[in-house]
Amino acid sequence: MNKAIVVGTLGIALSFAMLAFGYLSGTTPPVSARERPALSASAEMDKETVETIVRDFLLANPEIMLEVQAALEDKQDAARQFAQTEAIRNSSDIIFNADYDGLVGNPSGTTTIVEFFDYNCGYCRRALSDMQQLVAADPDLRFVLKEFPILGPDSRKAHVVSMAFRVLAPEQYGAFHEALLNFPGRANEDTAIKIALSFGIEEAVLRDAMKNTDIEAAFNETYALASELAITGTPSYVVGQEVIFGAQGREILAEKIETARSCARDATC
Repeated sequence: MNKAIVVGTLGIALSFAMLAFGYLSGTTPPVSARERPALSASAEMDKETVETIVRDFLLANPEIMLEVQAALEDKQDAARQFAQTEAIRNSSDIIFNADYDGLVGNPSGTTTIVEFFDYNCGYCRRALSDMQQLVAADPDLRFVLKEFPILGPDSRKAHVVSMAFRVLAPEQYGAFHEALLNFPGRANEDTAIKIALSFGIEEAVLRDAMKNTDIEAAFNETYALASELAITGTPSYVVGQEVIFGAQGREILAEKIETARSCARDATC
């Protein structure tokens, strides 16, 4: 923050000086070659005067830097939100309806929330109850689970098992997801396979499904999508035309879901 303010201060001071000096230069009438040396000296004096004025002004009014910094942050936030909204509109089918994503809640629900998660993300584990409560309280909610392994090789291998399990037993995916996310140790290939087998899946069949190249393609598509949405951590959510970063809690997510529902109903967003 302080570094940004310093940089902003220098930029503003330079801009003021350039504008003022440019004005002085632009309003100077044409002169002959003989008069140029004298004019150059005069212009240099004007430049020094402007720089002094700008410096004195900023020293006397340092609070303006905070105002400028706040305005800059607001502008950057607005630009980021606009880019995310455009990304959601351009990639809505991949975000909300990719056939490789997990699904809990009402498959035919008219309101969808998407969660990017990693099985080794502690915040995702704590946010699991948010998903469970939201789905239980809202029979029209469609909750999409987008597998986003970003926490090392163990996570990736665990997610490969999860993706294979979903193909083999989609009706049990939600229960598998909760069991693996609640596993007390680190999720990896062995723990994921152990949990998958507890649901009655044959190990040979599961390991064969894990070799499907579509899994790697799905991961790559999700990584590219996350980049478009500026998602770098988990959990992150997409609701309506908005991206929500971090485990914000059930109440915040419920508010975002209701906002998305109102926008869809009234076509106001």
